[in-house]
This record gives sequence, C-alpha cells and structure tokens, in this order.
Amino acid sequence: MSKVLYPGSFDPFHYGHLDVVAQAAELFGEVVVAVMHNPQKPSGVLSAQVRVELARQMCATIDGVTVEPHGGLAVDAARQAGALCIVKGLRTPGDFEVEQQMAHTNFAVAGVRTVYVPCRPALSHVSSRYIRDIVRHGGDVSTMVPGSVVEALREAFGTRS
Repeated sequence: MSKVLYPGSFDPFHYGHLDVVAQAAELFGEVVVAVMHNPQKPSGVLSAQVRVELARQMCATIDGVTVEPHGGLAVDAARQAGALCIVKGLRTPGDFEVEQQMAHTNFAVAGVRTVYVPCRPALSHVSSRYIRDIVRHGGDVSTMVPGSVVEALREAFGTRS
C-alpha cells in the first residue's frame, strides 16, 4: 500500500471530503489529510486549529488516516509526508477544469502527480462555501456536516441558535 496526500483548506471539512478520504484510504492504504493554511495571512472562517480538529474527529474511524496542518505549497506537504501523489476530489466538470490545471502545474514544478477521486453522486452538491452561507443565515446543513461543524461555524459567525 502507498501513502497519499489529500490537501485542502477544509473550511469546513464536510461529508464530501470524508467520502474522498474513505475512498483514498481504500485505494492506497494511507492518507494524510493536509489542512492547508498560510500562517502569514489570516483567512477562512474557521481557524486552522479548529479545521484540523474537526477533520480529525470526522476521520477518526477510517484506518490509515492522519490529519495535519500544513503551510505553503501542497507539493511541499506531499514531499514532507512521503506521499506517492496528491489526491483531489471531483464533484463537477468545473472541478475537473480547476484541478487539472493545478495538477499540471504541480507536476511541472515538482514532479508530483495527482489522482482524482469522484465523490459519490449523493454528495456532489456539498460545498464548504454553501455550508458556510447556509449556517451564517440560520439554515440546516445536517445532511452535509456533523453537529460539531455546525457548532464551530455558529461560534465563528456569532450566530448561536
């Protein structure tokens, strides 16, 4: 079996991400979920520490999965982890266009290959951006994330309900 890197901002980590992790673990054996952040630049709704903790909670039952924070480039995180390749999840044709350009760039500058894993069709609509917007406006995202993620977002937005 091999080790792969699954990088992303994961703001927040959701069931679509979890599906990609589970598939990657089944295919490769070992997955490092790299919660990417730039310590020089505050960004995102949830802090990197919170994003790491939520991803760890959600991935806890999948053998061979670790979750780590990483700053900088995904290709550097892949090398540091000793990963065979980067794994990226695909939901839509638009995802493919964006990820394909990134994959070509990563290979051109660092020789790191990318493998795509399509999420289950039932999860193809799940998006961190939409989850944030729905929670910000008091909506229900219980089919997309566990309650711990909803609570973290509500706390970040100051919208307890």
